[in-house]
Amino acid sequence: MSTRSSQTRAAQVVPGQRSLIGLLIAVITAAVLWWTQGDGNTPGADPSPADTPSAQQTTSQTPTAGQSGTDPDSGLPIVRVSDLPPEAAETLELIDAGGPFPEDRDGVTFENREDILPQQAGGYYKEYTVETPGSDDRGARRIVTGANAELYWTDDHYSSFSRIAR
Repeated sequence: MSTRSSQTRAAQVVPGQRSLIGLLIAVITAAVLWWTQGDGNTPGADPSPADTPSAQQTTSQTPTAGQSGTDPDSGLPIVRVSDLPPEAAETLELIDAGGPFPEDRDGVTFENREDILPQQAGGYYKEYTVETPGSDDRGARRIVTGANAELYWTDDHYSSFSRIAR
């Protein structure tokens, strides 16, 4: 009877252990996938050349000036340059010309901490100040560019964005 009782207990414990081990393996696998795919914003992580898109690899379509509605790539509303303040058009001209820019912080990496723009590797986005008349500081208006020539507009210091159509 003692052998049978040991076998019964072992049979009852093993399925529970198997479930626990299966769950543990699933959690570890998910964590490894999350960590290796990441969002490119891991501190100290430099994107490899394969992770850095080039203009030749562009798969998204740039909205054109006639478009309105929502950008299918980002899910953000589309805004035309003509609907932006005139200072935004001036900043776009400076971006196109490569500067010179009026603010020291123009052209620095935008880290997308708000997670509103599409997730990309670190260093993918750059930010530029759009002058705010009457403001004593840089103000809240910015244009953010992506490495594939995407353009985004915010007038509330990154609380919301629109995709700029040219």
